[in-house]
Amino acid sequence: MAVNCSLLVILALVVMASVVSGDEPSIKPKVKIVKGKKLCDRGWECTWSSYCCNLTITDYFETYQFENLFSKRNSPVAHAVGFWDFHSFIVAAAQFEPLGFGTTGDKKMQMKEIAAFLGHVGSKTSCGDGVVTGGPLAWGLCFNKEMSPSQDYCDDYFKLTYPCAPGAQYYGRGALPIFWNYNYGKIGDALKIDLLHHPEYVEQNATIAFQTAIWKWMNPVKKSQPSPHDVFVGNWKPTKNDTLSKRVPGFGTTMNILYGDSICGKGDIDPMNNIISHYLYYLDLMGLSRDEAGTHETLSCAEQIPFNPTYVAPAAAS
Repeated sequence: MAVNCSLLVILALVVMASVVSGDEPSIKPKVKIVKGKKLCDRGWECTWSSYCCNLTITDYFETYQFENLFSKRNSPVAHAVGFWDFHSFIVAAAQFEPLGFGTTGDKKMQMKEIAAFLGHVGSKTSCGDGVVTGGPLAWGLCFNKEMSPSQDYCDDYFKLTYPCAPGAQYYGRGALPIFWNYNYGKIGDALKIDLLHHPEYVEQNATIAFQTAIWKWMNPVKKSQPSPHDVFVGNWKPTKNDTLSKRVPGFGTTMNILYGDSICGKGDIDPMNNIISHYLYYLDLMGLSRDEAGTHETLSCAEQIPFNPTYVAPAAAS
C-alpha cells in the first residue's frame, strides 16, 4: 500500500521539531529582496515570507507555557491522554506561519493571537465542566474527538463534490472540531491529506488535528468574509453593514465566524463567556495583561448579528 505523501512530510517535520527548545537562541533569518519586497527564511518553522522576518512562535511561546495552558490534559480522567503535545502544535503551525499565523505584527500581537487561537481550542476540547481539580480552565485538550456522536454527519447534498466514503463517520474531531463530510473534504483538499476517505487521521495524529484547527482560523467560511485571523490581527476593515451589525475587529468577531448564532447575538450567555474566560486565562499564563484583550465590545459577540445566520424554513401558512 502506498504511503500517503502528506503523512511522510508530517513525520519529517516531527523529527525536525523534536530538536526545538524554548531555550535555544533565535535563528538569524536569511534575507532576500523579491520585487522590492523583503522576504526571510528562518529555517523549517518559517520559510521565505515577509512574515518570517518577524519572530516565529518558538521565539516567544515555549514548551513550559504550553504545559501550563493545558496542565490537566494528561490526567488519568482526560479522554485523550498522551495525544496532544507542544511539538505537534509547532509542526502544524509551521505550515501557516509564513501566512501570518502567530507572525503578524509585533511580539505582543503575536502572543495575543496564539492565546486567542488556543483559547478557542481549550474551550472546545475541555472536560472542565465535570471535574474541578485545578479549576475548569485547566482542562483544555482533554478531548480529541466527539465522545458520543449522535450521527455519522454524512450530507448527501454534497455527494458530487464530497461523497461520503463507505463506513466513514464525520463526527467532530480535532483541536477545533470539524464535522460533516464536506468540511473533511474541503479541509483535506487544502492540506493535501485525504480526510474525506480517512477522517480518522484527525483523531490519530495530533499534528493533523492542530493543522485542521489552524486552517479554520486562517480561512473564512465564505470568500466574501474575513477569517478569524484577519479580524483578530487587524487585517479586516468593517463595512457599513458590519458596523450596523455591531461586528468589530477583535476576539468577539472570531467567535462570530467560528460559531455563528449558536454563540453570538444571544446576549451574555455562558457558552460565549466560557470561550472568553479561556482566552483571558491564557493571556495571564503567557505573561500578558488581561487589559490587552480590549473592551467588552471587542471581546464579546453578545450583540453581534452573525455573518451566517442559521437558515430557518418559513412556517407553512395556516
